[in-house]
Amino acid sequence: MSTELQAEKPIDKVREMLKNLTPAGEQSLASHRALWEQNADTFPTSSAVRVEKVKLDDCFAERVQAKNATTNRVILYFHGGGYALGSARSHRHLAARLSEASAATVFTLDYRRAPEHPFPAAVEDATAAYEVLLQQIRPEHFAVGGDSAGGALTLATLLSARDKGLPMPAAAVLLSPFVDLTCSGDTHVTRASVDPIVSRDVLQNFISMYLGTTDRRNPMASPVFADLTGMPPLMIQVGDHETLLAEALLLADQARKVGVPVRCDVWPEMIHVWQLFWQILPEGAQAVDQVGLYLKERWQS
Repeated sequence: MSTELQAEKPIDKVREMLKNLTPAGEQSLASHRALWEQNADTFPTSSAVRVEKVKLDDCFAERVQAKNATTNRVILYFHGGGYALGSARSHRHLAARLSEASAATVFTLDYRRAPEHPFPAAVEDATAAYEVLLQQIRPEHFAVGGDSAGGALTLATLLSARDKGLPMPAAAVLLSPFVDLTCSGDTHVTRASVDPIVSRDVLQNFISMYLGTTDRRNPMASPVFADLTGMPPLMIQVGDHETLLAEALLLADQARKVGVPVRCDVWPEMIHVWQLFWQILPEGAQAVDQVGLYLKERWQS
């Protein structure tokens, strides 16, 4: 196969798109947020998918329901973006695919973001939303998930719920989770040249906005340092070409040590939250579909 043909792989096209989307030089937080909101236009959601704005405690959320989705299976989803970027709108297309793949209704929460609302505001909002949905759905038909910072927020929510004596959901799904805010994993170095999205330097700014002077090892911010006893079964997806690989693998090991069932899939050549690109990246669609199958199995058991 020629070099030219090899360069036509879908993941290479995604990498090229990311280069073109990244503005040169410094950018304000407002412009960075606006760039993320363009996801809704770049990756439109089918009109066949029902999207409704709802309130979960004090926060708004989008209720996303594909045509095949039922209302008695629910996923509470937390978007990524370093706790400062992203929204239900920016992740609407991912929620739509997840709803179709799992045949469930997805609630994507617009939790408060840093720096306007630093830690633990996001955890408080996520936990409150979890409690609201628990009043509407049986725990065995409930799942929680998120990508990147949203993956860490998923675990923080479940830790908070556990400590409050609330029931656990059937499963939790973590996509490229950002669960170690000390950024101490060796893949921050070994994958730096192949990760087009996340670098240790980029993360430092988001961590400072979110945590301020809070200890970066705080388990509600860095769940890799938490006692994970009592967590529900976890599904972790992480790319082999992302700097957060090491912390995802460490999280899986930590969970297994305390008896939590874990499925941890490492996807060759994939980058941070490649599932967001499912409309143009076959591996993205396949990964979300596998999440859907996993949740269906958990809900039946």
